[in-house]
Amino acid sequence: MDLPEKRICVTGGAGFLGSFLVETLRARGCRDIFVPRRREYDLTAGDAVDRLFADASPQVIFHLAATVGGIGANQDNPGRFFYENAMMGMLMIEAARRHRVEKIIVAGSVCSYPKLAAVPLREPSLWEGFPEETNAPYGIAKKAVLMQCQAYRRQYGTNAVFLLLGNLYGPRDHFDLATSHVIPAIIRKSVEARDRSADHIVCWGDGSPTREFLYAADAAEALALAAERYDGEEPVNLGTGEEISIRELTGRIVRMCGYRGEIRWDCSKPNGQPRRSLDISRAEREFGFRATTSLEDGLRRTIQWYETSRAKVHPRA
Repeated sequence: MDLPEKRICVTGGAGFLGSFLVETLRARGCRDIFVPRRREYDLTAGDAVDRLFADASPQVIFHLAATVGGIGANQDNPGRFFYENAMMGMLMIEAARRHRVEKIIVAGSVCSYPKLAAVPLREPSLWEGFPEETNAPYGIAKKAVLMQCQAYRRQYGTNAVFLLLGNLYGPRDHFDLATSHVIPAIIRKSVEARDRSADHIVCWGDGSPTREFLYAADAAEALALAAERYDGEEPVNLGTGEEISIRELTGRIVRMCGYRGEIRWDCSKPNGQPRRSLDISRAEREFGFRATTSLEDGLRRTIQWYETSRAKVHPRA
């Protein structure tokens, strides 16, 4: 697919991952990019989705818009996270079918994998069990959208591609401790503790779970490559294939932030899924994607961005 010749819509294009994708598309020569904002287009409402398609007339859609957060946010909002993610995905794909969109690329999540699936997580194991309980509503909503993509392809010929993204991080991430994921949360805690000369920070769980982290700019490149080169019905993992424990990750971040205090683990808080690391061979085989940003470099860039931007990110910190 020659993306620069297409009218493109990026839902969530003003958000964290979406902003990187819009930059990636523009670097490829794409100029006709429509980014809907929630205040104008509530994608959980059918009439708003219809208005979006009437206004943008997209030929290609990247559906990234999502209601997301860390473990705490998932625990506090299971109904909202299920409803909004399922509705946005289903309404967008149904509208794409009715308007004969050439292609829709849908961002899924590693949270959809079964809690105890064998590591590395391979795409065929997606249906072999129930997701980890704290984020199951979100993960199952995303799996329902995957099923819709596959069903619509078989019945209507809708070219819907579904990508399973690993844990994302990078500049422009969300650093609100009530909703943030692990990397921005640790960065914020470390920087603020350093500046206050606090003697300790508190982290959730016992530090034993493992995760895999994908730099947002690499994820954006993968999305663009999938749009250009992949037309299959099977979901595809996007990650690095590199696994790290939360305890090791935390130690690395606090050192990079220049914090020298104690790390205390609050074992009354949930750990989340025990292990997460992806088999990334399908992405490389099908559309030539391999992440290029090391965790060390990605963390350094994220910390630097936060240090220079935190007054704007949360002025009352």
